[in-house]
Amino acid sequence: MSKATYTRLAALSLIWGSVFLWIKIAGYGFSPVQMVLIRLALGAVVILAIGYAKGLRLPREAATWGHLTVAALLGNAVPWTLYAEGEIAGSSSVAAVVNGSAPIWTLAAALLLGQEKKVSGFKAGGVLLGLGGTALIASPWNSTSAGTGWSILCFVLGSISFGASFAYMGKYLVGRGVPPLMLAGGQLGAATVLLLVAFPFLGLQTVTWRTDSVISVLVLGVVCTGFAALLNFELIIKDGPTVASTVTYLMTAVAVVLGAVVLSEPLGWTVWLGAVAVLAATGLLRRKPRPASEPAAGAAAGAAAGAEPGTGSAPASGTGSAPASGTGSASKSGAASVSSAAAAE
Repeated sequence: MSKATYTRLAALSLIWGSVFLWIKIAGYGFSPVQMVLIRLALGAVVILAIGYAKGLRLPREAATWGHLTVAALLGNAVPWTLYAEGEIAGSSSVAAVVNGSAPIWTLAAALLLGQEKKVSGFKAGGVLLGLGGTALIASPWNSTSAGTGWSILCFVLGSISFGASFAYMGKYLVGRGVPPLMLAGGQLGAATVLLLVAFPFLGLQTVTWRTDSVISVLVLGVVCTGFAALLNFELIIKDGPTVASTVTYLMTAVAVVLGAVVLSEPLGWTVWLGAVAVLAATGLLRRKPRPASEPAAGAAAGAAAGAEPGTGSAPASGTGSAPASGTGSASKSGAASVSSAAAAE
């Protein structure tokens, strides 16, 4: 890889890996709904401003906006609020590790939506390994486990919703001819509206105006949600989805280190072992066997052309699902990945 590729990869891993730290600090002053609403609105403004500056436009079809709204609910409004709620009493490091289990739920949703017709031995093993790793992290049998039962439940439910959103976007939003940046901006805009509807019921708590919390929520919105989406898109287009997929592993490591160093969060052996299991499961779920008839040269040529052979998935978003077409084009991977980019997470 070139120096520029390493720079983009390192920058995105650091930005997305820090998301869980910023959520924890922002929670000292803002309620989960308040924090997520600000984050969504700022992210949408940044992405749409960049998109319009590039001459791109939002979709006009009502059906597309309907799908964007569902994707916004599953991929942004629900999981981001749950993660923020979980981090009030839970660990940012544990949140990041549990977030890595999203591909398990993506596979489950893909099976329900008919995108996956059968589960290979590698994927079945990945599901079992990932579930086991999540159980180790939660350690319900251990009274000294990292985080409360409620925080762990929020993280798991958030990951389920997040994973389901990838499969939904792969089926209903990828391949519609809408520029990826505008899909991302439209989705964040739709999620902002959803949070505005919820705000009178869930967001009227008193704000504690702390400098660190205000800075954190601004970084979450502008940098981690807005500019990170553009960086993710550039990484996929210029370096390919295979390179971009490594962000999932790197961001988890960054989040764990930041939680331990900045927040002094304790991590027991069950969390470390669970983290290894979840990341290994992610690798198994992303494994794509090469067809026996496909020569190595052909695969290399496809990769050189900007495509990941044999997959139409959105790897950088933490999804192992493949759109029904299975074309493996970088543009399709970019569409799904950028649409859910703020993830991260």
